[in-house]
Amino acid sequence: LLAEKNARAMNIDATVVAEAPQLQPHLREMRAKIAGALACEVSRINIKATTNEGLGMIGRGEGMVAMATALVEDV
Repeated sequence: LLAEKNARAMNIDATVVAEAPQLQPHLREMRAKIAGALACEVSRINIKATTNEGLGMIGRGEGMVAMATALVEDV
């Protein structure tokens, strides 16, 4: 989609909220895969993983949430 619009991702910041699985061991690989898909440097991708401290449906392990922001630049 970015290539179709003649744009590129300059920075991605994402947070995943989940009680399980533990994502910390996988963050490096996740960053690399996203960077590869967007054809950008891994240093432009930031992913954080956190829990919902046992609260609500996420805390009960019934789901997870992912939030992301992207800085996109025309090329």
